[in-house]
Amino acid sequence: MKNKNKPARDRVCVLAQLCKLIPSHATSRIARDLGDAKRARSFTAWSHVVALLHAQLCHSISLADVCDSMALRTSRLSLLRGATAPARNTLSHANTKRNPKLMEQLFWETLRHLENASPRFGPKGRYSGVPKRFKRAIHAIDSSTIALVANCIDWAKHRRRKAAAKLHLRLDLQCFLPRFAIVEEASHHDNTRARELCADLKDGEIALFDKAYIDFLHLHDLAGRGVWWVTRAKDNMQFKGVRRGKADTSRGILRDDTIRLKGSKSREAFPGELRRVVAMVEIDGKKIKMVFITNNFKWAASSVCELYLARWGIEVFFKQLKQTLRLSGFIGYSKNAIQWQVWAALLVWLLARFRAFLSQWPHSFSRLMALLRSHAWELLHVGDLLEFHGTAGGLPRMVATPNQAYLPGLEPR
Repeated sequence: MKNKNKPARDRVCVLAQLCKLIPSHATSRIARDLGDAKRARSFTAWSHVVALLHAQLCHSISLADVCDSMALRTSRLSLLRGATAPARNTLSHANTKRNPKLMEQLFWETLRHLENASPRFGPKGRYSGVPKRFKRAIHAIDSSTIALVANCIDWAKHRRRKAAAKLHLRLDLQCFLPRFAIVEEASHHDNTRARELCADLKDGEIALFDKAYIDFLHLHDLAGRGVWWVTRAKDNMQFKGVRRGKADTSRGILRDDTIRLKGSKSREAFPGELRRVVAMVEIDGKKIKMVFITNNFKWAASSVCELYLARWGIEVFFKQLKQTLRLSGFIGYSKNAIQWQVWAALLVWLLARFRAFLSQWPHSFSRLMALLRSHAWELLHVGDLLEFHGTAGGLPRMVATPNQAYLPGLEPR
């Protein structure tokens, strides 16, 4: 096994090195703009941000867990731009009363800062499922439900006996980075947020939706703006055929037709022609028939299928977020507290992802997060730490012949 130098020691801990990727003075400036700076005394907005980043990275299970852990390390916190450990009631009050727009704006400002600092950060993270022949931005739009405790939450009632929040997200698959997000109660249907999620899409870009986001008036608006889109057709969609295209059963394409919508409301919302592709798609080793609709008539039918399958990259993003960060067992259940914690989770994901890019981390995101979590308060250089753990050596060589009998023909060579 190749010898590797142990990680060098650093003046500040691993958590502080991650937090220092956030633009300096951005938090205090945003707090002033939102009017929160005047209300802060000893527990500043920056200390609040650090507390929630620590809670996400270290999987803290309660307010006391966060406060006690930080109180034990006040000397290391002081080197983190003067952050201070909160009291339990202080943190609870800040989560409830302080405007969560602060963490939201800080996330987007940090994302812009990191992309400007390292222009290759985005392109290096391209989702592997995206067809390489497409060069324009490809956006996947979807939502993920975050379960909450129903018996103590009124603002997020979802169905009869459940409570949940929802994260609506638009993910750029060409760089695997979020471009727009909404955190709210889960009672809103997905298609009510489609316009906000797609408001700044540009001519020539591609949007991929699940069928829950189908709103033909919105889809017609996107087509008028020059945005290409692909989604699955609903089972009850009424249409009439206009032209029948060429099927290609060797590639799983059963039908490739031009259609018009039949229902009076649907036809009024989308009066033009649509393309309907029926294909056999392999999912988890099984062939499943899927029906896609799109406003693009030039792509190959197989490209329409590949684009929609690439939409599942956003499911990979949600999986990374939920499996590695604290998006259950929250340390506060008011609407503000939930929004603070979800945006904190997104910010930790971004900082870890950028650090992995700088270190050319070759392993899974879950292994990266486990490594950062276990060394969060260690005085080690984070780049050396990832380099030390990031390259697995080869298999150990057998230095002596074992004292063992072998069957004829099975002796080691």
